[in-house]
Amino acid sequence: MRVGLFATCLVDLYRPNVGFSAVELLERAGFEVQVPAGQTCCGQPAYNSGDRDDARRIARQVIEQFEAFPYVVAPSGSCAGMLKLHYPRLFESDPQWQARAEAFAGRVYELTAFLVDVVGMGGVEARLDGSYTYHDSCSAQRELGVREQPRKLLASVQGLELREMEDTEVCCGFGGTFCVKYPDISQRMVSDKAAAVKASGADTLLAGDLGCLLNIAGRLKREGSAVRVYHVAEVLADRTDLPGIGDGEDT
Repeated sequence: MRVGLFATCLVDLYRPNVGFSAVELLERAGFEVQVPAGQTCCGQPAYNSGDRDDARRIARQVIEQFEAFPYVVAPSGSCAGMLKLHYPRLFESDPQWQARAEAFAGRVYELTAFLVDVVGMGGVEARLDGSYTYHDSCSAQRELGVREQPRKLLASVQGLELREMEDTEVCCGFGGTFCVKYPDISQRMVSDKAAAVKASGADTLLAGDLGCLLNIAGRLKREGSAVRVYHVAEVLADRTDLPGIGDGEDT
């Protein structure tokens, strides 16, 4: 069975190891993984800025690139939410494209949700010594209902202990263009999130959205914190040999 991997812009540009980790996890589950070379941004920046025309143009291209795959998987709740929930809304005045968007959306999954809810994966073979706390991104949790799936898989990682932070579900302040439009508010939000991470006592921060991780990792490093930061896929695939996110060698 084939899976189309929607790699995401941030993974492509800042942390390719997340994409490689996603491929490895999907291949371990028995899937043939393909990454269409013509894929682009999911269109969320344009969509959130009110530029519906460009968002529709991007959505058409993405749908055409992935339409033939039985499953489309993204290592990002934010991008998966855009593909799954917002693409059909973009074409409400275009019945033909709305039908294509809805059919496409029905095959889209966030990575950990796909592995647990569709594949039925109960654990992985991986090891990371230490403790972790988990940040639930807004889109993954609120739009897609992703919360327990990553924790279920992480519970099987040898040497790893969960230490939940307070307000794990509270936004980190990234929000794509939100951090650009409202930098002062965003800075306060990520400062609060960094404080919650440190108060948990965990030595590692994990999440399923690279935008959140880059944002929080940047604040932690500026505050002199030694907390390691990884995408959940990197830990599950046992690919944590690279420096953590924000440590200067992300690519």
